[in-house]
Amino acid sequence: MHRIFRTALVLASSTILLSACASFPHDAPITGLRLIGEQRIALKYAFEGTTVGGLSGIDYDAASNTWVMESDDRSEINPARFYRAALNYDSKAFSGVTLSSVHFFTQPDGSRYPNLAHAKLDRGDQVPDIETIRVDPQDGSLWYGSEGNRKVGLHPFVRHADRDGKFLATLPTPAMFNVSKEEIGSRNNMTFEALSFASDGKSLWLGMEAALYQDGPLATPDNGSVVRITRLDRAGKVLGQYAYPIEPVASRPAPGREADNGVSEILAVNGHQVLVVERAGVANANGLYTNHVRIYEMETDGATDIRDIPALAGAAYVPARKRLLLDLEKTGLPRVDNIEGISWGPRLENGRRSLVVISDDNFNPQQVTQILAFEVL
Repeated sequence: MHRIFRTALVLASSTILLSACASFPHDAPITGLRLIGEQRIALKYAFEGTTVGGLSGIDYDAASNTWVMESDDRSEINPARFYRAALNYDSKAFSGVTLSSVHFFTQPDGSRYPNLAHAKLDRGDQVPDIETIRVDPQDGSLWYGSEGNRKVGLHPFVRHADRDGKFLATLPTPAMFNVSKEEIGSRNNMTFEALSFASDGKSLWLGMEAALYQDGPLATPDNGSVVRITRLDRAGKVLGQYAYPIEPVASRPAPGREADNGVSEILAVNGHQVLVVERAGVANANGLYTNHVRIYEMETDGATDIRDIPALAGAAYVPARKRLLLDLEKTGLPRVDNIEGISWGPRLENGRRSLVVISDDNFNPQQVTQILAFEVL
């Protein structure tokens, strides 16, 4: 979605043990995370004729040992795109980020996505707001989610593309997530923010950033909120849907300024647990944002399947349980920016797995593109 960046490639490394008790596919339970280090990509870094920024999704392509990182640029600076890169880290240090290529997403007719000023909406053009990307574990193709645009009647969507971003198919998603002129369905810029393949690769988890209108109000410093996290098969059939409770915003904005909290990404752990990134942005008197970022473990066992509950406000249901795994403000980092992507990484030379998160700088000089690598203990 939005928020605050600085420049340059900076390395920071420290050792932080963070209590956790989750498991991820085919591995023993996590007992902690050790921060390996941080890298940053320079503000508006120029690469192959494009401006790098707005990196709101990341995933590891194990077959090619590369990372994909998508930009949420709405084709305003350059057409909607993603980058492939190498992240150079081991258990001792995170030493660099090297971009290797840029690829442009295409629409069903083969054209690149237009910006709003050039879109022919009456002919079926979509204006991209791509917030999440995943590598298909079966064949290396890509799946990505866009938030749509309620103001002009564009619904959010999930699409399937080949390795270079060429359109393959659109995943059917529940009609409850469509936008409307009435206060029902998705709020503007608060829709499909999060996507993850299930641990078996046969289905996908899809996460909303914020509550549907009919599900209740947004989070505030005084009250939390609720979002729907849905599991679908590859044909779009809903396999389950759960209510995830969002925390209240962790601090208060300056008078007249904004503050929010929502889900910025999810990552499957196993068949019933999902990591959820909650990212809050709180504006000060100058309009600059402080980001509060926490990673929770969502447990769906025992939660109500809410797919047939049209409105959660006032309804009786059991939400998913959650447990805090990581508060990034307690890692000792000099700053925590607008974290919007999370991915499992390759095994380190010591045999342990790694985890990576990335921030979206919104092409804003007050923010940073921040990439953090962790060793999974």
